[in-house]
Amino acid sequence: MLSTLKDPVGLRRDVLASLVVFLVALPLCVGVAVASGVPAELGLITGIVGGLVVGAMPGSSLQVSGPAAGLTVLVYEAVQEFGLGALGAIVLATGLVQLGLGALKFGRLFRAISVAVVQGMLAGIGLVLLFGQLYTMAGVKQPRSGIDKITGLPRLVSEIATDGDALTAFAVGAGTIVVLMLWKKLPSRAQMVPAALAAVALATAVTALAGLSVPHVEVKGLLSAVQPPGTGDFSSLASFAALSTVVAFALIASAESLFSAAAVDRMHDGPRTDYNKELMAQGLGNTVCGVLGALPMTAVIVRSAANVQAGAKTSLSRILHGLWLLLFAALLPAAIGVIPLAALAGVLVHSGCKLIPVKELGPLWREHRGEAVVLAVTAIAIVTTNMFEGVLLGLLLAVIKTAWETSHIHLEVHEPAENRLVVSVTGNATFLRLPRMLETLEALPQGRVVELDLSQLRHLDHACRTALETWAERHGATLGALSKAA
Repeated sequence: MLSTLKDPVGLRRDVLASLVVFLVALPLCVGVAVASGVPAELGLITGIVGGLVVGAMPGSSLQVSGPAAGLTVLVYEAVQEFGLGALGAIVLATGLVQLGLGALKFGRLFRAISVAVVQGMLAGIGLVLLFGQLYTMAGVKQPRSGIDKITGLPRLVSEIATDGDALTAFAVGAGTIVVLMLWKKLPSRAQMVPAALAAVALATAVTALAGLSVPHVEVKGLLSAVQPPGTGDFSSLASFAALSTVVAFALIASAESLFSAAAVDRMHDGPRTDYNKELMAQGLGNTVCGVLGALPMTAVIVRSAANVQAGAKTSLSRILHGLWLLLFAALLPAAIGVIPLAALAGVLVHSGCKLIPVKELGPLWREHRGEAVVLAVTAIAIVTTNMFEGVLLGLLLAVIKTAWETSHIHLEVHEPAENRLVVSVTGNATFLRLPRMLETLEALPQGRVVELDLSQLRHLDHACRTALETWAERHGATLGALSKAA
């Protein structure tokens, strides 16, 4: 970064990139906060910390951190269950967990998480976010559970059709989505303005000029929004539900950040990410956010991609984007209060749709059916239960799928001499294949001398070893020597 300060061309690129990222981050910081059920300023605080604190830390030089749509559902549930005051304590604990994982060099292990589980997690979040923000677009209070959000849609449609205020607000949100979808088809000069900013600005201008009566973002001021957690808030962490939320925050935020880092590394030719240092940087950022009572943060692929595409070369761009957010929140807080809630909801509906990998589902089903099942089950579980249980179920299913696929076993029967059979067992013998193995052995002709050749086995678990020894003893068969690998 110091070399950039001495390079006028590089400095100009980083400054311009920081402005682009600032314009992308601004509506998303506010929108994620509102969707999470917390004051809008808390989203800006998390974005500021993501720029000024995490941006100055080693790890990934070009990815940008802030409040993410991927955690919106979990944050909303936490605020509803434990209260806004306890959010800071949960986020602080999350940051400390991430710091510990980074110090113990666990950063690279997060890359071992099944991609199908991560995609399913994001798809589930996208579905809950999509259905939930449809209610916000209409100015209607959204149900808490994912199932209720879906089953309540007919009632929502009826309310929009019969209530003029709901129809007006929904039209503003729908118009915002249309602008977001059409913006990428405009000339490249127009696209220099980020789509989310343009859509929100147009919606704000239309509602102001037309004098439309729609709900707007409530603004209290940056300093008044800072609410450090108190002693009582930390005592709530003693419950199993709160600890589960901390674990979910830590695992999901870390996985999303490190997967984002891997994606950003593929976009540029600069220094590669140090995953352990990046995990610690995220942990420090969340610790600071927790102290300030703000939203949790992750690295955000949308802002990171905008940073790279805008020509950033060093971490200076992401630090400056945090500075621009701070100046905006401190000097122009009233500008936030004119934004219609329906416009922000429209941005998040669009973001929720982008989290669902619709185009990838067909090829995934044709080429890797098991992965598609893991993705779908994870997403459905998140919608029907909650984030933590859905991800745990997805991880469990991914482990079972992998164990089943790697547990291939083949039994081949030879008859080298009369009344003598040799059964060659190859592959990986685990308890998952035990029924098939025993069925083959039980089907052997009676009254023959049987030898089990296990020399080609790569793995033999305790259950299979015990079963083979028991079968051999009962049938008078002999067991061959095991390979060293088994």
